[in-house]
Parts: sequence; C-alpha cells; structure tokens
Amino acid sequence: MSEFVEPLGMRILIRKDESRQTTRGGIVLPDDAEIPTITGRIVEISAQVERDVDFPIRKYDKVLFHPKNAIPVDLEPDNLLFVVPIEDIVAVFRKSDALPSHSEALDDQLDEDGEDDR
Repeated sequence: MSEFVEPLGMRILIRKDESRQTTRGGIVLPDDAEIPTITGRIVEISAQVERDVDFPIRKYDKVLFHPKNAIPVDLEPDNLLFVVPIEDIVAVFRKSDALPSHSEALDDQLDEDGEDDR
C-alpha cells in the first residue's frame, strides 16, 4: 500500500522545481548559496479547486507560487512536495503556438490609410 497526499479545501499539491546552483550567466554558486525557486508542477488538486471555474489549472501544469504559506510535505526523501493555498498561485505557464510579434500587433492597430486607431 502506497501513501499519497490529497489536498483539502482550496489547496493544491506542488512538486517544487529543483533549486538552481548556477545563474543564467553561468556563474556557479557555492553550496550554501541558493537562488530561491518558486516554480513547480501541480501533482494533485483538491476536489474543491477542481470544480471551481475561476481556477483553470490542471494536474502537471507548471505554476509560479508564493512560498510564504506553502506547507512542506514529508513524504519524499528530497522533500520537494508542498501543499499550497490556491490564492498563493500567482501564474500558470502556458505555451502558445503563434503569438503575434509586437510589430504585427501595432500594424493591426493602424487602419488602412495609415492612421493610428488607438
């Protein structure tokens, strides 16, 4: 029999992304320095959140969350699981196939005779 965590109320279970030990510029940080990571993947969603249309999130979505109210779950050896209140989810990462470029969006705002419609 295996254990699992089912969040209750307006909460979700997130597996926090690994902390980075190298900056984007390539600088390797010492072991005691850590860049705080507040992104992760949704592992489980409470039934209450799943039914709420105001929160269009799904299992395995990558999210950005505020770690202040995140409750660590001691279920895995690396302790990367956190129960997070839904109000602490600040963004969901989505992929889009075709985003208009800035110049295309500006062109759409101009009418046929070249005047700005804004």
